[in-house]
This record gives sequence, C-alpha cells and structure tokens, in this order.
Amino acid sequence: MAIGTTRDALSRIFYQRCFYLFFVLVILIGAVSFVPASDQGRLILNAVNMFLLIATVAAVGRTTLSFVIALLLAGGAVWFQYLGLWNDNDTELAESWMFSGVLYFVSTTYLLRYVFQPRIMTQDKLFGAAAAYLMLGVLWAYLYAIIGYLYPQSYMVVGQAGRVVYADALYLSITVLTSTGFGDITPLTRAARGVCMVEQLTGALFVAILIARLAGVYPPRESYIDDQRE
Repeated sequence: MAIGTTRDALSRIFYQRCFYLFFVLVILIGAVSFVPASDQGRLILNAVNMFLLIATVAAVGRTTLSFVIALLLAGGAVWFQYLGLWNDNDTELAESWMFSGVLYFVSTTYLLRYVFQPRIMTQDKLFGAAAAYLMLGVLWAYLYAIIGYLYPQSYMVVGQAGRVVYADALYLSITVLTSTGFGDITPLTRAARGVCMVEQLTGALFVAILIARLAGVYPPRESYIDDQRE
C-alpha cells in the first residue's frame, strides 16, 4: 500500500515527466565533469541520478512491480558505490555500475514503450524520445566502465593505455552515440570495440526509427486535402 502511494505521488510530481527527465538528464550529464572528484560529490550525484530513474519508472511504468524493481536496483547501486568509495574497492564500484546499468536499461525500456505507443505524438513524448536518447548514452557509459574493469588496458586515454573513470566513459559514450568519432579516448580490446559498434548501430537505428514513428503519425498531405474536401 505504501509503495503504491509513493509511486502515485511521484507520478503526480512528474506529471510532465519527460520534460523534467530530459532537463535533469542534460544537467546531470553536464555536471559529471564538474562535480568535485571527492567521494562525497560522486555519491551525492549518484543518489540524485538514482532518484531520477525511480521517478521515471514510477511515472512511465505505471505498475507497482516496475516501481519496486527500480527501487531495489537503485538501492543496490547506491549501496555498492558507497561501499566502493568507503573501502576504495574497485570490485564494489563495478557492482554499483552493474546495478546502475540494469536500472538504466529498465528505465529506457519503459520510456521507449511509452514514446512508441500507437497514439498521437505529444510534446511530452518528443521530450521522452530525447530523454531516451540521452539515457542510452549514460547506459553505455556504465558498460564501458564495466568493460574497463573486466579487461584492463581496454582504452587509449590521451596516448596511454588504461581504464576509464566514469566521467571519461560518459564522454566516450556520447561521442560514439552521436557519431562524432573517436578522439582522445579510443577502444583497444575487442570487447571494448564490440560495445562501441553496438552503440553506434543503436544510435543510428534510434534516430531512423524515431523519424519513421513521427512520419507515421501524420497522414500524407494528399490524404489530408481529400479529408478536408469531404
């Protein structure tokens, strides 16, 4: 009962859910590189990020089960990040990235299901599509960070082989997703390159499918004129 009440409250707060989601995602992505590189700063940013995703699932998922799943995943992500920062343990940080990655996948899935509903395309859904595009970039950033943990020396960072911190992984993900191209961070191992290729394909297909969705919403001009004449 309490869980359902909380979910409904978040749904009302985030009534214009996709606009707020897109707006906060832009701020969070921009803030990653400027947040103080302290454990407290990273933990606060991660906690805000997890709350954002819980609210997204609560508003878009519309079921108690989806809300509970998001809550558990977010709790695991924040807890393991806290432990990893407190104990200076890379394994626990990697577990936090895994929880965060799954949570972003779940949130993106619910958001896309909402955006591509066979109904009229509203302004809120357009912001939802833009937010889903950004969430894909953040999701892949966690994948890059996990790959760096599992396969050391997976990236060339400013001329040196090594791993990437999350801020660098997010930077790499956004450049790959937008097809900007590789610059000062490039993948070296097959695993890292494979993840990059999948993200490139996902970004291109997402834009193509969204354009097709928008084109399908509106009838051809000839059909509109005929309807007006009738």
